[in-house]
Amino acid sequence: MSWPDCGYLRFAWHPEVFRWAQAARALGRDIARDPHMQEIWLQCEGTWFVGVDALPSEGDGAVSGVPLPAPIRDIIGPWTDLHPAQLSITYPGYPRPRSGESEAAFRYRRTRDAAHMDGLIADGPAKRRFLRERHAWILGMPLTETTPGASPLVVWPGSHTILQAAIGQALADVPETQWGETDITDVYQAARKSVFASCRRTPLFTRPGEAVLLHPMLLHGVAPWQAGSTASGDGRMVAYLRPETGESGRGWLGRN
Repeated sequence: MSWPDCGYLRFAWHPEVFRWAQAARALGRDIARDPHMQEIWLQCEGTWFVGVDALPSEGDGAVSGVPLPAPIRDIIGPWTDLHPAQLSITYPGYPRPRSGESEAAFRYRRTRDAAHMDGLIADGPAKRRFLRERHAWILGMPLTETTPGASPLVVWPGSHTILQAAIGQALADVPETQWGETDITDVYQAARKSVFASCRRTPLFTRPGEAVLLHPMLLHGVAPWQAGSTASGDGRMVAYLRPETGESGRGWLGRN
Protein backbone atom coordinates (compact mmCIF):
# COMPACT_ATOMS: atom_id res chain seq x y z
CA MET A 1 0.00 0.00 0.00
CA SER A 2 1.01 3.63 -0.48
CA TRP A 3 1.05 5.74 2.68
CA PRO A 4 -0.04 9.39 2.92
CA ASP A 5 2.60 11.93 3.94
CA CYS A 6 1.32 11.99 7.51
CA GLY A 7 2.04 8.26 7.91
CA TYR A 8 -1.40 7.11 9.04
CA LEU A 9 -4.96 6.50 7.86
CA ARG A 10 -8.16 7.15 9.79
CA PHE A 11 -11.24 5.03 9.15
CA ALA A 12 -14.54 6.81 9.67
CA TRP A 13 -17.27 5.13 11.71
CA HIS A 14 -18.54 1.99 10.00
CA PRO A 15 -21.11 -0.56 11.24
CA GLU A 16 -18.76 -3.51 10.57
CA VAL A 17 -15.98 -1.90 12.58
CA PHE A 18 -18.44 -1.18 15.39
CA ARG A 19 -19.67 -4.79 15.38
CA TRP A 20 -16.08 -6.04 15.63
CA ALA A 21 -15.41 -3.63 18.50
CA GLN A 22 -18.49 -4.84 20.39
CA ALA A 23 -17.41 -8.47 20.07
CA ALA A 24 -13.85 -7.65 21.13
CA ARG A 25 -15.01 -5.60 24.09
CA ALA A 26 -17.12 -8.47 25.41
CA LEU A 27 -14.02 -10.68 25.42
CA GLY A 28 -11.75 -7.92 26.64
CA ARG A 29 -13.88 -7.14 29.67
CA ASP A 30 -13.53 -10.70 31.00
CA ILE A 31 -9.81 -10.84 30.19
CA ALA A 32 -9.10 -7.58 32.01
CA ARG A 33 -10.94 -8.81 35.12
CA ASP A 34 -9.18 -12.17 35.24
CA PRO A 35 -6.82 -12.17 38.28
CA HIS A 36 -4.26 -14.29 36.43
CA MET A 37 -4.20 -11.90 33.48
CA GLN A 38 -4.00 -8.94 35.83
CA GLU A 39 -0.98 -10.47 37.52
CA ILE A 40 0.74 -10.73 34.14
CA TRP A 41 -0.33 -7.52 32.45
CA LEU A 42 -1.53 -4.88 34.91
CA GLN A 43 1.30 -2.35 35.17
CA CYS A 44 1.95 1.28 36.12
CA GLU A 45 0.40 0.82 39.57
CA GLY A 46 -2.86 -0.43 38.12
CA THR A 47 -3.29 2.24 35.45
CA TRP A 48 -2.23 0.24 32.35
CA PHE A 49 -3.18 -3.27 31.27
CA VAL A 50 -0.50 -4.02 28.66
CA GLY A 51 -2.21 -7.14 27.26
CA VAL A 52 0.23 -8.22 24.53
CA ASP A 53 -1.49 -10.94 22.43
CA ALA A 54 -4.14 -11.17 25.16
CA LEU A 55 -7.23 -10.85 22.93
CA PRO A 56 -7.97 -14.20 21.23
CA SER A 57 -8.52 -12.96 17.69
CA GLU A 58 -8.07 -15.41 14.81
CA GLY A 59 -5.39 -15.56 12.14
CA ASP A 60 -7.68 -13.69 9.75
CA GLY A 61 -8.48 -11.06 12.39
CA ALA A 62 -11.94 -12.37 13.30
CA VAL A 63 -13.18 -12.12 16.90
CA SER A 64 -15.92 -14.45 18.19
CA GLY A 65 -16.93 -15.19 14.61
CA VAL A 66 -17.07 -11.50 13.64
CA PRO A 67 -14.71 -10.95 10.69
CA LEU A 68 -12.16 -8.19 10.44
CA PRO A 69 -14.18 -5.33 8.90
CA ALA A 70 -14.25 -5.02 5.11
CA PRO A 71 -13.11 -1.36 5.01
CA ILE A 72 -9.90 -2.43 6.77
CA ARG A 73 -9.42 -5.64 4.78
CA ASP A 74 -9.73 -3.62 1.58
CA ILE A 75 -6.62 -1.67 2.61
CA ILE A 76 -4.41 -4.29 4.27
CA GLY A 77 -5.39 -7.21 2.05
CA PRO A 78 -6.11 -10.80 3.16
CA TRP A 79 -4.19 -12.28 6.09
CA THR A 80 -4.31 -15.78 7.56
CA ASP A 81 -1.52 -15.63 10.14
CA LEU A 82 -2.26 -12.55 12.24
CA HIS A 83 -1.17 -12.81 15.88
CA PRO A 84 -3.78 -12.45 18.65
CA ALA A 85 -4.50 -8.77 19.18
CA GLN A 86 -2.98 -6.74 21.96
CA LEU A 87 -5.60 -5.62 24.49
CA SER A 88 -4.27 -2.30 25.75
CA ILE A 89 -6.30 -0.63 28.50
CA THR A 90 -5.56 2.61 30.32
CA TYR A 91 -7.36 3.74 33.44
CA PRO A 92 -7.78 7.07 35.27
CA GLY A 93 -4.45 8.17 36.73
CA TYR A 94 -2.29 6.83 33.90
CA PRO A 95 0.66 7.00 33.93
CA ARG A 96 2.08 5.88 37.22
CA PRO A 97 5.63 4.46 37.38
CA ARG A 98 6.03 1.01 35.87
CA SER A 99 7.81 -1.63 37.93
CA GLY A 100 11.56 -1.31 37.38
CA GLU A 101 11.18 1.91 35.43
CA SER A 102 13.86 4.55 36.03
CA GLU A 103 12.97 8.08 37.02
CA ALA A 104 14.08 9.30 33.57
CA ALA A 105 11.99 6.66 31.81
CA PHE A 106 8.91 7.58 33.84
CA ARG A 107 9.47 11.27 33.12
CA TYR A 108 9.61 10.42 29.40
CA ARG A 109 6.38 8.42 29.72
CA ARG A 110 4.69 11.36 31.42
CA THR A 111 6.03 14.25 29.31
CA ARG A 112 6.57 12.55 25.92
CA ASP A 113 3.71 10.02 25.94
CA ALA A 114 6.30 7.18 26.01
CA ALA A 115 6.72 7.90 22.28
CA HIS A 116 8.35 5.01 20.44
CA MET A 117 8.72 3.11 17.19
CA ASP A 118 7.53 -0.47 17.41
CA GLY A 119 10.07 -3.21 16.75
CA LEU A 120 13.05 -1.46 18.34
CA ILE A 121 13.64 -3.75 21.30
CA ALA A 122 15.32 -2.45 24.45
CA ASP A 123 17.89 -5.01 25.60
CA GLY A 124 20.14 -5.41 28.62
CA PRO A 125 20.46 -3.28 31.77
CA ALA A 126 21.33 -0.23 29.68
CA LYS A 127 18.18 -0.69 27.53
CA ARG A 128 20.06 -0.36 24.24
CA ARG A 129 17.87 -0.50 21.12
CA PHE A 130 17.98 -3.15 18.40
CA LEU A 131 15.77 -3.59 15.33
CA ARG A 132 14.40 -7.09 15.94
CA GLU A 133 10.85 -6.87 14.59
CA ARG A 134 9.69 -5.51 11.25
CA HIS A 135 5.96 -4.85 11.22
CA ALA A 136 3.76 -4.50 8.16
CA TRP A 137 1.53 -1.91 9.84
CA ILE A 138 -0.12 -1.10 13.17
CA LEU A 139 -3.91 -1.22 13.39
CA GLY A 140 -5.73 0.25 16.37
CA MET A 141 -9.45 -0.20 17.04
CA PRO A 142 -11.02 1.43 20.13
CA LEU A 143 -13.43 -0.76 22.05
CA THR A 144 -14.90 1.60 24.65
CA GLU A 145 -16.46 5.06 24.69
CA THR A 146 -14.38 7.77 26.36
CA THR A 147 -13.96 11.52 26.36
CA PRO A 148 -11.06 12.91 24.30
CA GLY A 149 -8.65 13.35 27.24
CA ALA A 150 -8.80 9.71 28.35
CA SER A 151 -5.29 8.70 27.23
CA PRO A 152 -5.73 8.87 23.47
CA LEU A 153 -3.22 7.51 20.99
CA VAL A 154 -0.67 10.20 20.03
CA VAL A 155 1.27 10.38 16.75
CA TRP A 156 3.85 12.66 15.17
CA PRO A 157 2.77 13.05 11.51
CA GLY A 158 5.65 12.60 9.08
CA SER A 159 7.91 11.09 11.72
CA HIS A 160 8.12 7.81 9.83
CA THR A 161 10.19 9.45 7.10
CA ILE A 162 12.73 10.77 9.63
CA LEU A 163 13.07 7.44 11.41
CA GLN A 164 13.13 5.52 8.15
CA ALA A 165 15.98 7.64 6.77
CA ALA A 166 18.02 7.52 9.98
CA ILE A 167 17.69 3.76 10.50
CA GLY A 168 18.25 3.08 6.82
CA GLN A 169 21.50 5.01 6.88
CA ALA A 170 22.63 3.33 10.10
CA LEU A 171 22.08 -0.15 8.64
CA ALA A 172 23.13 0.57 5.05
CA ASP A 173 26.45 -1.29 5.34
CA VAL A 174 25.27 -3.92 7.81
CA PRO A 175 24.31 -7.41 6.52
CA GLU A 176 20.62 -7.97 7.16
CA THR A 177 21.41 -11.07 9.21
CA GLN A 178 23.17 -8.80 11.72
CA TRP A 179 20.52 -6.12 12.06
CA GLY A 180 19.08 -7.63 15.22
CA GLU A 181 22.44 -7.38 16.98
CA THR A 182 23.38 -3.90 15.75
CA ASP A 183 23.00 -1.21 18.39
CA ILE A 184 21.14 1.75 16.87
CA THR A 185 20.25 3.49 20.15
CA ASP A 186 22.12 6.71 19.46
CA VAL A 187 20.79 6.96 15.91
CA TYR A 188 17.24 6.33 17.10
CA GLN A 189 17.44 8.87 19.92
CA ALA A 190 18.84 11.55 17.61
CA ALA A 191 16.08 10.88 15.07
CA ARG A 192 13.45 10.98 17.78
CA LYS A 193 14.81 14.34 18.96
CA SER A 194 14.51 15.62 15.39
CA VAL A 195 10.90 14.39 15.28
CA PHE A 196 9.99 16.28 18.44
CA ALA A 197 11.54 19.44 16.98
CA SER A 198 9.93 19.25 13.55
CA CYS A 199 6.71 17.19 13.75
CA ARG A 200 3.53 18.28 15.50
CA ARG A 201 2.32 16.15 18.38
CA THR A 202 -1.18 15.00 17.36
CA PRO A 203 -3.64 13.15 19.62
CA LEU A 204 -5.94 10.82 17.67
CA PHE A 205 -9.20 10.55 19.57
CA THR A 206 -11.28 7.67 18.23
CA ARG A 207 -14.51 5.92 19.18
CA PRO A 208 -15.78 2.36 18.75
CA GLY A 209 -16.64 1.92 15.10
CA GLU A 210 -13.59 3.92 13.99
CA ALA A 211 -10.00 2.74 13.47
CA VAL A 212 -6.49 4.00 12.72
CA LEU A 213 -3.76 2.38 10.63
CA LEU A 214 -0.18 3.49 11.27
CA HIS A 215 2.94 3.19 9.16
CA PRO A 216 5.22 0.76 11.04
CA MET A 217 7.91 3.41 11.55
CA LEU A 218 5.59 6.18 12.73
CA LEU A 219 6.51 7.50 16.18
CA HIS A 220 3.52 7.08 18.48
CA GLY A 221 2.58 6.85 22.16
CA VAL A 222 -0.23 7.17 24.69
CA ALA A 223 -1.14 10.46 26.34
CA PRO A 224 -1.55 10.84 30.12
CA TRP A 225 -5.11 10.62 31.39
CA GLN A 226 -6.35 14.21 31.73
CA ALA A 227 -8.18 15.39 34.83
CA GLY A 228 -11.94 15.33 34.32
CA SER A 229 -11.77 12.77 31.51
CA THR A 230 -14.16 9.85 31.70
CA ALA A 231 -14.59 6.36 30.31
CA SER A 232 -16.74 3.37 31.04
CA GLY A 233 -15.83 1.16 33.97
CA ASP A 234 -13.73 -0.80 31.48
CA GLY A 235 -11.31 2.11 30.97
CA ARG A 236 -9.98 3.16 27.57
CA MET A 237 -9.73 -0.20 25.82
CA VAL A 238 -8.03 -0.53 22.43
CA ALA A 239 -7.21 -3.61 20.33
CA TYR A 240 -3.96 -3.48 18.34
CA LEU A 241 -2.71 -5.70 15.53
CA ARG A 242 0.89 -5.33 14.34
CA PRO A 243 1.93 -8.35 12.24
CA GLU A 244 5.52 -8.89 11.23
CA THR A 245 6.16 -8.68 7.52
CA GLY A 246 7.84 -11.27 5.36
CA GLU A 247 9.34 -8.75 2.97
CA SER A 248 13.09 -8.15 2.91
CA GLY A 249 14.55 -5.68 5.33
CA ARG A 250 15.87 -3.51 2.50
CA GLY A 251 12.44 -3.44 0.90
CA TRP A 252 10.81 -2.70 4.24
CA LEU A 253 13.13 0.24 4.94
CA GLY A 254 12.46 1.62 1.48
CA ARG A 255 8.66 1.45 1.54
CA ASN A 256 6.72 4.66 1.11
